[in-house]
Amino acid sequence: MMSNASVQTLEIPSKVYENFLAVFPILKAEEPVSGSQDTSFIADVVREHNLGHFLEDLVLSRIQKILRQKIAPEFWSKFSGSEGENEGFGRFKDAVNNLYNRLHQFLPILEKLEKLHDLSASKNHLAFGQRSVVEEFKVLLRATLHSQLPLNHSAITEDFYRRSFKVFCNSDKTESDIDEVADSENVVCGGCGTEIEGCQCRAILDAFHETNRKLIEMELLERLSSEVITSLIHVRIEKHVHDSCKGSFDTSYLASLDEWLETVVMGWLTRIYCAGTDAAPPSTRSTQEALNKFKQKLSHFLYETYTRTRIEQLFNIIIEYPDSQPAVEDLRVCLQKTDLRKTLVQRLQRALETRLLHPGVNTGDILTAYVAAIRALRQLDPSGVLLDTVTQPVRQYLRHRDDTVRCVVSSLTEEDPNELADELVRGEVLALDEGSISDDDATTDWESWTPDPVDADPSKPSKSRRTSDIISMLVNVYGSKDLFVNEYRTLLADRLLSQFNYNTEKEIRYLELLKLRFGEAQLHYCEVMLKDVYDSKRINAHLHSDPNFSLEQQKFPVCAMVLSAQFWPPFKGDTLELPPFIKEHLDVYTKAFETLKGNRTLCWKPHLGAVNLDIELKDRNINLTVSPIHATIIWHFQTKNQWTIEELSQEMRVAPTILRRRMAFWQSQGLVREMSTDNFVLVEETVPRSRGPTASDMMCEDEEAESPMASAHDQREEELQVFWSYIVGMLTNLDSMPLERIHQMLKMFASQGPTSVECNIQELRHFLDRKVREHQLLFSGGYYRLPKS
Repeated sequence: MMSNASVQTLEIPSKVYENFLAVFPILKAEEPVSGSQDTSFIADVVREHNLGHFLEDLVLSRIQKILRQKIAPEFWSKFSGSEGENEGFGRFKDAVNNLYNRLHQFLPILEKLEKLHDLSASKNHLAFGQRSVVEEFKVLLRATLHSQLPLNHSAITEDFYRRSFKVFCNSDKTESDIDEVADSENVVCGGCGTEIEGCQCRAILDAFHETNRKLIEMELLERLSSEVITSLIHVRIEKHVHDSCKGSFDTSYLASLDEWLETVVMGWLTRIYCAGTDAAPPSTRSTQEALNKFKQKLSHFLYETYTRTRIEQLFNIIIEYPDSQPAVEDLRVCLQKTDLRKTLVQRLQRALETRLLHPGVNTGDILTAYVAAIRALRQLDPSGVLLDTVTQPVRQYLRHRDDTVRCVVSSLTEEDPNELADELVRGEVLALDEGSISDDDATTDWESWTPDPVDADPSKPSKSRRTSDIISMLVNVYGSKDLFVNEYRTLLADRLLSQFNYNTEKEIRYLELLKLRFGEAQLHYCEVMLKDVYDSKRINAHLHSDPNFSLEQQKFPVCAMVLSAQFWPPFKGDTLELPPFIKEHLDVYTKAFETLKGNRTLCWKPHLGAVNLDIELKDRNINLTVSPIHATIIWHFQTKNQWTIEELSQEMRVAPTILRRRMAFWQSQGLVREMSTDNFVLVEETVPRSRGPTASDMMCEDEEAESPMASAHDQREEELQVFWSYIVGMLTNLDSMPLERIHQMLKMFASQGPTSVECNIQELRHFLDRKVREHQLLFSGGYYRLPKS
């Protein structure tokens, strides 16, 4: 209609229009008929009336109608319906070939139209911008095809490129590999899926390259296939990365992944864009630039995929460190090329909280994982920012576990090799005071200085994160060396009191190593404790060798561990009434000691120590080394064969609950039997048993070594009670005070002298709040006051 209106408006003679139809019969036909090739007889008319642009509009409008009504529907019809296995390749190829052949019929028409356009006086007509007639035709083609784009078109296209990619990857096999496959039971080609003898890989690759050549020539490759190709490559990259590094942390994969991307993926893309059977270099500069941009995007996607995969595996990588060091190094390189630090922090924190930070995991296992995380994350990020951020939940969780300090100290002094023991042997000095790190120290090595990452906490000095070692980070969980030193004192006391050979060489070695870490002043009490053991050995040897004391002739020879009470940690407040026979021998030892030391005496701890017993029964003799409470229990059975728990409790001055647990040991040895509830009788003759270990091999589960010392928490509570009298005095005189004022006053008066106790404001707050709950203090408006009596 537009064309006829234009003809009528311009009043073109009918003979001229007939000449147009002779040259361009497509103006009436429903197919692209070329018509007469001689355009000279209408050239003068076009030039005279300046009809070049008019003829272009007329012909291109007709071409657009044919594209829209016939060619485009015919092309997309190949993509409809469900395709069988491997049918998508043939359907896509046929659709492109048919489209190429149909469009090829328009070339003579477009060439004649281009000639007439050049003859027109208005050749600079900007109806199509600076595009030629052929370029405008391609624009019409792309617009028409995309206007009728079916929803399921990508399935056929994806199948075409998926199969060709599979064949391309299989084409890298050598002839020897193919012969080996042919000789085996599996005679199916890995590329095309047919038998080796009838392999179609070569034909598929030829058809693949020919189809891409035609798409490039029609300028449809990017429009029809780029999204599908990119999606397909992304899927293959994800699969290849997953298959390559699945559960393997002891090998670096970045180099092999880069090589695979270059040789396989980019080799395939080069063949697509070059449309040749050989991997020839790109023919044009624009093609090379397109491939380079594609490679950059795919390389970034490869690194991002590999990084996400390793982030998901990072908890296991940390647990297996240092065997997983190559995986950590790969991740370090990837983090520099991707923006996934925040993802790493979130995922690893979630993994730590889910798999580590719950009551079902032992504190020792948490510490082992924490130490591994320190080492692995230090390699991953030398600045220490990731370590500081990721492990914050671990530090908070460990701070609330009662046995954290004891586990750390035990690991430091274990004979078996472990991370903490190795750190202790290195003997580096602890640096807990971050404020002592000066800017001059931080800029000494300015040539190798690198700034902290953008997510670093500006309030924390950079050098403290970079230089703090494993032990210092464990101590920083609590922020105080005193707590660790006190726990070591308790642990040392346990060890010294659990052995009775006075051997302290190993403990002296550990003490010297700890002095390098914590300083000599902090461990002075421990030195006195070891000296007590040595002095006890000397005193016992002297008392037993001196005939004036006659200790060797005693029926119950006593060897004592003489301790300086003010230097040892507090003992548990257990009580035990020993038999008179034993107390007499202890008095003899005390008098001998007083004779030797003059103005010094002994205060016995009857519930501590060990007793060697020879038990004579009707049918057997038993020799055991037990605790004093066990020895006292069995000693009472020689005066009376049957005892109740209540009777023994009154006789021994021990709580019934403790007696029941201790009685279980003698039951396991077969010496005592429970006749009724809390009623026990001595068994003098062996009772035959059908199974189970002998009595000498049995050990009651309850008889695991218990510490005679008060726990660190109990000790701290006792130390904080020192402040209570000061606080009562201050509030009595000043009526009411805020928390900060109380803390300042305590620092001035209560924290003085060699036995001073330090308390930070948080500890003081918890202490005062507990006193409020116990109704010993009142709190209102931010002020504490004493309740009125």
